[in-house]
Amino acid sequence: MKIFCFEQLDVWQAAHALVLEIYRFTRKLPRDERFGLVDQMRRAAVSVPANIAEGFKRRSAKDKARFYNISQASLEELRYYLILCQDLGYRQLEDELSDRVTPIARMLTRLTDSTRCKTR
Repeated sequence: MKIFCFEQLDVWQAAHALVLEIYRFTRKLPRDERFGLVDQMRRAAVSVPANIAEGFKRRSAKDKARFYNISQASLEELRYYLILCQDLGYRQLEDELSDRVTPIARMLTRLTDSTRCKTR
């Protein structure tokens, strides 16, 4: 099946769903984290599907891979913020929320690797 828009990518769909969950989760964090951790978590989460979308429309495989790699980095940043929230005791993280990061990371790795193969 040929993919015509980024919304058709399974990895984008999973990353977008994670963003929605992060927004719900961060609404429950303490108000004093509103301009700190909440903002950082949301920015990192939004960066993942946004960079997938931007990379999708890039013409060269090298540019595509670069944006997909930025998505990977943002996802790892988000993974750290989830660990930090748990360690700060703000809220017990639902396993489902933390467990969503790893499959998205795997999908992004496959997407990035398959794109890089086209540059060789």
